[in-house]
Amino acid sequence: MKRNLEIDIHHLARVEGHADITISVMNGRLIEARWAVVETPRFFEVMVKGMSAERVPFLTSRICGICSISHALASIRALERAMQIEVPPVAEKTRLLAMHGETLQSHALHLFFLASPDFAGTGSVLPLMQSHPDLVRAGLQLKSLGNEISEVTTGRCTHPVSLVLGGISKAPERHRLETLLSMIRERKRALDIAADFFSTLNIPDFTRETEFISLSNGSSYPSIGGNLVSSDGVKRDENDYLQMTNEYAKEGSTSKFTRLSRHSSAAGALARLNNNFALLHPSAQKTAERFGLKPVCHNPFMNNIAQLVECVHILQDAEELVQSLMEVESPEIRTPFNPKAGSATGAVEAPRGILYHHMETDEKGKVVRADCIIPTTQNNANIHLDLHALAERALSEGKTDSEIQKLCEMLVRSYDPCISCSVH
Repeated sequence: MKRNLEIDIHHLARVEGHADITISVMNGRLIEARWAVVETPRFFEVMVKGMSAERVPFLTSRICGICSISHALASIRALERAMQIEVPPVAEKTRLLAMHGETLQSHALHLFFLASPDFAGTGSVLPLMQSHPDLVRAGLQLKSLGNEISEVTTGRCTHPVSLVLGGISKAPERHRLETLLSMIRERKRALDIAADFFSTLNIPDFTRETEFISLSNGSSYPSIGGNLVSSDGVKRDENDYLQMTNEYAKEGSTSKFTRLSRHSSAAGALARLNNNFALLHPSAQKTAERFGLKPVCHNPFMNNIAQLVECVHILQDAEELVQSLMEVESPEIRTPFNPKAGSATGAVEAPRGILYHHMETDEKGKVVRADCIIPTTQNNANIHLDLHALAERALSEGKTDSEIQKLCEMLVRSYDPCISCSVH
């Protein structure tokens, strides 16, 4: 008798937001393998219309509670470029440090609390508190370090208050930078614990050739601004974001889809690593080599390891940034500016991938048009196609129903989707 199978996951657990997975097999043939974002859309682009440019970042940061710093800085970068505002060096370093804090927060949450139960064979992190207490403690230490970096640089763990047009409204206090430096040095050990744990795990060996898109500036690992590049050789200016994304809608999903050279593309930690491996800190490159991770890797499950590698890079770079900020006496932190009409795009590397905000202003500095394209939107089609290919392969290998369901759940979680963000 030929095999029939129906998997209907409503909603997927251990991801941010609500999305469904549907797998249907009839007479041994895969009929459907679908990933669907089902959250109600939120219309932030219309909300900022008519708003003063200086107020916009405080609203756009509310698009996401995890990536609020990225959203604020994407808007700020777009508006500063539109109105030709130059930012003081200390503000640029503080912003980069803030981005590191947010990415560390997000990666730690995903790696230790959302993804690790998949690889450990548990339904949640709770059993790991008994079986792997050092691992859970390491995750909490890294998450709290990310929180502290964000608080020191932006005034809050989330929804920043000191990231403003022209720079920052307040420089990090020296005594807090000193504490931060000690925390960074002390918590590098947590990453060793994480690497030891993940090195013992069986990461699924699955590949589907993919086009990876990220920022690239040629001199440092990408974070804020730069050229738009793909692993297929496409290179465009930051303002050409629409040609890089080609956003479109499909029935059954409240998040849009994007494409470039192929039917889909991927953004995120693995995309950044694939396109910028040589710019990682040497210790991060060593961590990647430990896992056999090198460009161009097409296994989406390795996005988890790419996030771990990025955490190593972040701690090394954050240590240097903090030391640099501590050396500055009475820093200039904000550039005065006059509102003007303009149009520009701000691209940043949010934890889950490249994030675009496009802003147009009038002569009074009020926003007349806005457009945002989110990392999970850019991963939407790739998740869908990966899911179909993975289900077909699992069927051909004779995997059980429960094994197929687990693999499909793990695949989606490996992308670390931010679903509510994608229906902005």
